Amino acid sequence: MGKKLLWIVIAVLGVACGEIAYLSLKPPKVAAPKEIKVELTPERVARGKYLVDAVGGCVDCHSIVDETKFAAPSVPGGYLKGRVMAKELGLPGEFSAANLTPDPETGIGKWSDGQVIRAIREGIGHDNRVLFPFMPYTEYKSMSDADVESIVAYLRSIPAARNSLPPSKIAFPVGLFIKTVPEPVAKVAEPNHGNAVEYGKYLTTIAGCKSCHTPVDRGAPVPGREFAGGHEFGAGAMKAVSYNLTPDNSTGLGTWTEEQFLKKFHDYKEYAEKGPPPVTAENWTVMPWLGYSQLERDDLKAIFAYLKTVPAISNAVETRPGAKKDKTKGHL
Repeated sequence: MGKKLLWIVIAVLGVACGEIAYLSLKPPKVAAPKEIKVELTPERVARGKYLVDAVGGCVDCHSIVDETKFAAPSVPGGYLKGRVMAKELGLPGEFSAANLTPDPETGIGKWSDGQVIRAIREGIGHDNRVLFPFMPYTEYKSMSDADVESIVAYLRSIPAARNSLPPSKIAFPVGLFIKTVPEPVAKVAEPNHGNAVEYGKYLTTIAGCKSCHTPVDRGAPVPGREFAGGHEFGAGAMKAVSYNLTPDNSTGLGTWTEEQFLKKFHDYKEYAEKGPPPVTAENWTVMPWLGYSQLERDDLKAIFAYLKTVPAISNAVETRPGAKKDKTKGHL
């Protein structure tokens, strides 16, 4: 029996070593960046700002933030300058979110427009390295050509800010496994803005709603539980669990009205405009409420219309495990 177990262990190790060797030699799928020069029209810049600030969540990772305040707002002068991600997030390694300002030395000033687009939608840096998918390029790959070009236009329009950051260091063997994630993206058509459900699906995709509101098991989303909530997040003593966004009547959005849904987001406008309160165990969140509070009414209506069409899943979620209920504002 002992010899049999030994041979099983040897076989498993052999397979693991073979897979690691294969991934070490296998190059990621990398396409050359598109040869494109984005025109900086006022309309594109405005759309890009909206996508960066309100939809894509770019500000939350790529800005220097005040983690002592609710929803970690950007500090003055820290907007999109990039930052070292907190170790308390439990990421596999040491990570820096890039400086997205057009500074030529520490930002994207020397990147071509095609390189910026490729990094956003394909997860390949200007130096051809694979980006860790905490940068949600697996969702951004669905972003239309017009929208990703608008983001480029906006990033080119903001003031350059010098902020040198250490290179990211991805722990072994995660650095090998993520080589299989990037995929080249061809042309992506503009969604039908006139179809609320279709456009709502587009917005929830590029906003990453499903990835945060789907439970995970061993680091992977649980199949068949999309949008059901239950994804746990934590940073030190702070804990939060994502809400059930399916139209289940008992545990999700089934009984919510459109106006309740809109109010939920727009209630945070005051925090975004005047500054949020101190963070506590009762209000700590990874949900980018300060940005989402700026979402336009029609866009929120489209998101709500789409969420009403996803399969209803019964999943009661305690969003603040072990903490007192926040009596001022609820959380999704």
